[in-house]
Amino acid sequence: MSKESISLRIPIMLRAQTSHPLDPLSAAEISVAVATVRAAGATPEVRDSMRFVEVVLVEPEKHVVALADAYFFPPFQPSLLPRTKGGPVIPSKLPPRQARLVVYNKRSNETSIWIVELSEVHAATRGGHHRGKVISSKVVADVQPPMDAVEYAECEAVVKDFPPFREAMKKRGIEDMDLVMVDPWCVGYHSDADAPSRRLAKPLIFCRTESDCPMENGYARPVEGIYVLVDMQNMVVVEFEDRKLVPLPPADPLRNYTPGETRGGVDRSDVKPLQIIQPEGPSFRVNGYFVEWQKWNFRIGFTPREGLVIYSVAYIDGSRGRRSVAHRLSFVEMVVPYGDPNDPHYRKNAFDAGEDGLGKNAHSLKKGCDCLGYIKYFDAHFTNFTGGVETIENCVCLHEEDHGMLWKHQDWRTGLAEVRRSRRLTVSFVCTVANYEYGFFWHFYQDGKIEAEVKLTGILSLGALQPGEIRKYGTTIAPGLYAPVHQHFFVARMDMAVDCKPGETFNQVVEVDVKVEEPGKNNVHNNAFYAEEKLLRSEMQAMRDCNPLSARHWIIRNTRTVNRTGQLTGYKLVPGSNCLPLAGSEAKFLRRAAFLKHNLWVTPYARDEMYPGGEFPNQNPRVGEGLATWVNQNRSLEETDIVLWYVFGVTHIPRLEDWPVMPVEHIGFRLMPHGFFNCSPAVDVPPSTCDLDLKDNGVTGKPIQNGLLAKL
Repeated sequence: MSKESISLRIPIMLRAQTSHPLDPLSAAEISVAVATVRAAGATPEVRDSMRFVEVVLVEPEKHVVALADAYFFPPFQPSLLPRTKGGPVIPSKLPPRQARLVVYNKRSNETSIWIVELSEVHAATRGGHHRGKVISSKVVADVQPPMDAVEYAECEAVVKDFPPFREAMKKRGIEDMDLVMVDPWCVGYHSDADAPSRRLAKPLIFCRTESDCPMENGYARPVEGIYVLVDMQNMVVVEFEDRKLVPLPPADPLRNYTPGETRGGVDRSDVKPLQIIQPEGPSFRVNGYFVEWQKWNFRIGFTPREGLVIYSVAYIDGSRGRRSVAHRLSFVEMVVPYGDPNDPHYRKNAFDAGEDGLGKNAHSLKKGCDCLGYIKYFDAHFTNFTGGVETIENCVCLHEEDHGMLWKHQDWRTGLAEVRRSRRLTVSFVCTVANYEYGFFWHFYQDGKIEAEVKLTGILSLGALQPGEIRKYGTTIAPGLYAPVHQHFFVARMDMAVDCKPGETFNQVVEVDVKVEEPGKNNVHNNAFYAEEKLLRSEMQAMRDCNPLSARHWIIRNTRTVNRTGQLTGYKLVPGSNCLPLAGSEAKFLRRAAFLKHNLWVTPYARDEMYPGGEFPNQNPRVGEGLATWVNQNRSLEETDIVLWYVFGVTHIPRLEDWPVMPVEHIGFRLMPHGFFNCSPAVDVPPSTCDLDLKDNGVTGKPIQNGLLAKL
């Protein structure tokens, strides 16, 4: 073939692609997007009243991602695209990146959505004359966007300056407003009074005991009996009532959690240093946001709402090459309903992703990281409320962890043993929403398993008790203090692509239950049981719940690919511990959280179906918006591009041991290969070097020479 024919078939790129289509927006891109929208404001008043709730990447169509991975970005995988007669036609460049902005107009109380196109030259320029191009804009009626940290700070100041509030606190013996903590909570939707025509918050009040101790646990003294309603648009108190004079709980001597004497205690002295050393560096490789580890590869993303996003998850399987598992994995919503019918606890049902944003509340792990060993960090960039760019440094943590035994067997006849240690790659971030902390983790294992884990910690949301009072809806934690019962629910959205190349829609979901064989000729010993499969053919049929009594799980299968035994390849979703809402069916929060009514939902992929409670759950008056409405289409699931929505939760009956700061509670689920491989993919993991493992006497151990003799 001549050089001329090659050049005609593969044009030279006009400009090098600097950002992969799935890379999070850079700080420069966010600046350009904000400047573009602000410049498009019709009047100076409109421009000045713009508040920027969210600026996020418009994720491109899947074929654009495939094109980028095939020809524009390493490791360059042309096999991702189908073969065509005459060879592939490769465009000279990828489509320009786009940003999606949620803008709140503080003057008009309107929420709008803007799409801005960004080019390379724009992305490299911070503001100035080079701006993006507005592709579209629309006002979304009858919604309230998530609250912002700036609003929370302003709300606290407004409440503290409100004379009736100061008078109410004076009745409780508090005149120093520096001791007072005002935590604004979204009002949710309980009646027409909460309609989104007003932007509202109902704060919870707490009070510290020492103004010169910034790390004092102020949540140890809840202030009850004061009702406050704040108009967050105009930042004024619109309703106030001192309903009941509940005495402030006495200062709890066990309330603080800082080191040693600063909390009034003594730290244990017998904890020796534990160091994780990787003298040759980590086993993973990172190129931008692209990660390769062992046989796994994927891309890392981050959004203000979801936080960490995992894209393009694939496994390199020897001669079979790159095998896809999922296109996109993330936690898209969480809900925390409380079980105390008393005021103010009955209205505590936070939608921490949709009302606040998990990503926007993420930590900089510079301020304290629980990861050990060699760590790769990723920064996250956001807009603040006024349109400036803020960066959370070291927001996402990537590192390897030893995970104990991977597999082992010892032959009792020969005494010979083979054992392998397990290692996993962990990607995580941690966020704080008011009093609680949540760590979100994706673990990748050497045996092809993926584990999703949430770690719950932080401080309980408490209530105050009258002297001698006991409440059945919570646990007494200290004199005058109790912790209401509550639940934490999380929703993982998994856009699966098991053994699918881009453009292929060859997945289905099968439910598996273990059944006991009926007594009779097929079960004369009454010991028989078997796994029964049921294909989930449509959306309405695929609203499912966990059932540990039947070991229920679900398999996502490729309908066109088989393993060496002729079975369809697949990955199975294995539930961990789980629960369903314990509230009555008419509970107000279930209007907005109808997706909590089942543990599993399955839908065919639709680009605009991202959030199970709809995009704007804050003060949402519409019943069942989002997932519960989408499935009414009852679309076919027999062979399609499958999206799993797994809802998992924990019921928290507080303990005294959860105070003053809660030890981590673990909850999650696993995605495990099920017939995806022809045998264990972990059989090729090499033995560990154990000669350096020190025993308790400081001497390296030696293997038993004659295992059979030892056994006899």
